[in-house]
This record gives sequence, structure tokens and C-alpha cells, in this order.
Amino acid sequence: MDEKTGEMLSRAVLAERVGWCADLVSGMVLALMGEHWNAADVEVLASGEDTAGRTLPSNAWMALRRLGWTVAPPKDVRVNDRIVRMAQEQAGRALRSAKWRADLTAGVLSAWPVDPGKRTPAEWDAVREAVPGGQHLLAGIIKARTRQAVKFLKANGRLPADVFELEGPSRVPRMLLLAACDGQQATIERSEASPTRALLRLQLPNRPDPAGYRDWTWVACPITLPPTVPADAVLHLPTLRLADGKVRCDVAYTHAVPKTSRTGHMVALGVDWGLGTLLSAGTVRLHDDGQIIAPGHGAQFQAAGVLAKQHRLRRLSERLHAKADQYVRLIGDRDHHTLATKLDALRGEMRHVSDRRSNLNDALAWAAAHWAVDQAIAAGATVIYLEDLRSMEAKGMGRTMNTRLSQQVRGQIADRMRHLAAEQDIAVVTVPARNTSKLCPHCLTPLRHRKAPDRPTVVGWKWAICPSQSCGWQGDRDMGAWRRIAARGLTHQAKTVIDRTSATMVIRSVVDKPESKAVVTATPKTRRKDRSKTGPTPHHTPRPVPRRRRAPSPAGRPCGPAASVRRDTHQRAGPGCPAQPTGTRA
Repeated sequence: MDEKTGEMLSRAVLAERVGWCADLVSGMVLALMGEHWNAADVEVLASGEDTAGRTLPSNAWMALRRLGWTVAPPKDVRVNDRIVRMAQEQAGRALRSAKWRADLTAGVLSAWPVDPGKRTPAEWDAVREAVPGGQHLLAGIIKARTRQAVKFLKANGRLPADVFELEGPSRVPRMLLLAACDGQQATIERSEASPTRALLRLQLPNRPDPAGYRDWTWVACPITLPPTVPADAVLHLPTLRLADGKVRCDVAYTHAVPKTSRTGHMVALGVDWGLGTLLSAGTVRLHDDGQIIAPGHGAQFQAAGVLAKQHRLRRLSERLHAKADQYVRLIGDRDHHTLATKLDALRGEMRHVSDRRSNLNDALAWAAAHWAVDQAIAAGATVIYLEDLRSMEAKGMGRTMNTRLSQQVRGQIADRMRHLAAEQDIAVVTVPARNTSKLCPHCLTPLRHRKAPDRPTVVGWKWAICPSQSCGWQGDRDMGAWRRIAARGLTHQAKTVIDRTSATMVIRSVVDKPESKAVVTATPKTRRKDRSKTGPTPHHTPRPVPRRRRAPSPAGRPCGPAASVRRDTHQRAGPGCPAQPTGTRA
């Protein structure tokens, strides 16, 4: 509602006015990014100190003003200072994030290998030494930056000087960072009557080029909060963004949660990523004498239908991109080509498919994270040990399986899992994935992987068999892996550290002595009754249902045409005769 005129604004009008304000902000962001997209300015901003040696503020817009990096709206357009703040905040965040990419690109270029497609172990050590924090950096990130530099080399005949020559300024999204404003631009209050309602008030222009402050009016926007927001949470000014002609409001909130502990855990949930099954998990218990017992058989999170739909959308997206590339080649440099309209429609369909894939991945990540945390709550676990597969490169399993593994949403699931577990005072720790599926969880003997339990001679990966005569364990490969992951985490609790870059708990390396104790003690199988052979085995029919219906048919039911619509296997003897149920053979 426009508070000045009292007019109720429709969704389309509200989106239009928010779009006008976002266009003003994005224009100033582009001006700032274009002026300061260079190595010297990014280095000064990322150093945290100004030219006088004073510490820069943590807020990006305040840091840019301390450095004298100002920006102004277009001529004859009047905006208040809070609109300029939002532009400086968005540009400052983008420039600060460029520092990491600049250091990574500089390290890759300084240790350029002889064969960019395949580095030697010595070259890997050199590039990790040249990149800040490269010892724990994923190999896939270094390879991706190398491929980007190779593409530049093929196009220009030389390597790029830095990341600012390798890539231009990042794309500026149309959004409003209201967190950079104060009460003179936007406010948000939670309703006292209904905790699921909130009121957002902000100033928006009533024309695309406001010439004065009278062209800005206060607009009140009621917001419905999702039930996941606690009633005692403190709401912060949101970020407004436009999507499909609608205004999306990303509301941040804070509330107190217990602080999780890195050590002292006795019951843990181990989670393994699977090939055919998305998640396999189960609990283990550490006793005072050092024994580790698995009280249950574990469970699996299967999302075959969702994954199948995900792969169908992926194949559709690949076909659309290939068709669009062909249109681009056919159009060439001609402006008014007959295929230009089809290309625009095709690009719209590509964006639609991309949005569907993103929504599907997000829903799958939340569902899997909820399932894992619910398993930990039900078992009374205080920690979730998660296999660290960030550096996994899918290869050697066929084109279809390699693509599916590369596009799994493991990172999103782990982030959602940490968010949900923190509210329940459950720690989430990532452990190294080395040999979790290779060794037996009961005796650490290398396993033999077979196709299936009824095909013990066919080599495969699904079924694992321990060759040790004293152990003899066998089971699903993933079900054995979560036992190894949970046992490794419990025995390496003292090695748990907090990663500085991601602020997450990790176990970086495996130590031989604790690893030798990461053995799940096999519990003897118990029988509820004596099943010793005392006589002949009774015969049980293999049929799941009786051949003849034991309940009599209801008497007096009409025979004739109406009886032909009955969807059972019984037939009637004839007109005017009582029902005669007969069995049918499959």
C-alpha cells in the first residue's frame, strides 16, 4: 500500500516500482565496478587498511567511502543517500570477492605446467605452494581455472596477465540490499498478534527517473513468514530481488542456538554418499572401554524418482544449449536474421529449464538434510560425521554415471544439514573419504566388491564381502561405508578443527593409531526361539493369497449386465443363478 495516497498496489505495480529502484542501484554498481576493476584497487580494498594505515570498516559501503570511491546517479535523477549506500555495498562485496580469484589465478599462472591437461606430482606441489591456502584447496578448482587460462591462450596466443584480463566484472543482479540502509529508507517489524506476519516499509520511486524527493513515497508491504522462522527470532532488513515479474524477499533472522562441541561425543551418525542411493546413514556408539558398537542396521535415503527427473531436465538442457549454439553459428554477424526470434524464444526456454533444475535441486537438498538430521535426533546422536567428497572427480564409470555423480547436490545437502543440526545442538563434521568403502568395518581387511549377493563371482561395486575367515562380514557397500565413517570420526575427535574459510568442523587427515581403533565390534546375532530341527519341515504354499475365496458371496445380488463392471476375478454361473466364486490361475 502506498502510504501517501492510500492506494492498494497490485503485485505487478509493486514489482515495477521495485524494478525502477533496482535499475538505479545496478547502474551505479556497474559504474563502480568498471572504475575499480583492476588489481591495485582490489588489493587496497582487500588489505583492510586505507592509505593512512587505518583499519577499514567491515561494511563494504563504509569501506568504499573511507577510500573515497564515490558514485552518483544519472543526471537529473534525485536519490537519497541510502540508495547510494546500497550500490556501494553491492559493489564492495563483489570487489572483495574478486581478491580470492585474483590470488588463485596468479598462483596458477606462476606455476604453469608443461602439459596443462595433466600435471605431474611435482607440478601439483608447486601450484599448491603458489596459491594461498592451496594445501587444502580442491583439485577441481585449480583445474577449472587452468582450463579458463588455456581457453584464453588459444584465443590470444599468450597467457593472461591476471584475473582482470581473464574475465570482466561479474554480472550485476537487480536487487536491493536493504541491510545497508537505516530506518530512513526501510524498516521491518514483526506482528505482535500473529508471529507469522511482518510488515516491511520502504521508500520506492513512483517513476523510473525521479526528479525530486517528492517522487519517492513510503510503501507498506505485508510479509508472511514461513513456519520455520522461530517466534522469538529477530528479523533483519531483507534483500529484495525480482524473479518472473514478482518481488522475492529474502529475510534474514537470528536466534540463539546451543554451541556445538568438537569432542566428547559418544553416539554418532555416519552418513555416506552413494552411487545409486543418495544417502546411507546409521548410528554407532562408543563405550567406555573403547569398543564401538553399531546398534542398528542403518537406513537409506532413496530419491530415484527425483534423480530421474533431474537427469531428464539435464538432458533437455543440453539439447537446448546445443540447438542455441547452432542458431548462433547460423546467424553469425547478421542483425536481422530470421532465426533471431527463435533464438530468443530458445533462450527463454533454457532459463525456464534452468530454474526448474535449481528448484528441484533445492527441494532435494532440504529433504535429504531433514532426513539425516531426523535420523540423528531419533538415535540421540550428538554429532553427524559426513564423508568429504568435495574433491571427488567422477571418472571411469561410464559417461552416464560420471555425469550423474558430478551433478549431485552434495554441497547443498551438507550446508542445509549444518543449518538444521545447529538448531538441535548437533555438530556436523566432515571426515576424509579415503578407504571408507574399501576396508571392512569390522576388521579393516580389504573388501571384495561383487555385483550382487547372489552373484559372488561377478565383479561389481554394489555388494561387499570380507575375505577374512574370522570375520566373514558382507553387506551393501554403502551400509559398510557409513560404519567406517562414524567409527573414524569417533576415534579422531581430537583432530577436529574449524576451517577458517568455511567456519565448518573438519577432520583433515587420518592418523594410523586412531585409525587402527576405528573398528566396529560385531554383535552376536540373537534368536528369539530355538529353531533346531526337530521334525519334518511343514509345507507352505508359495501363493501369497488363497486360491479359493473363503468368505461366501453376498446373496441376492443382481445378475446380468450390471455384474459385468465388477473388477474382480470371480465369474457368475449364469442368469438367475447365485454367485459361484471360482478361482483363476495366473
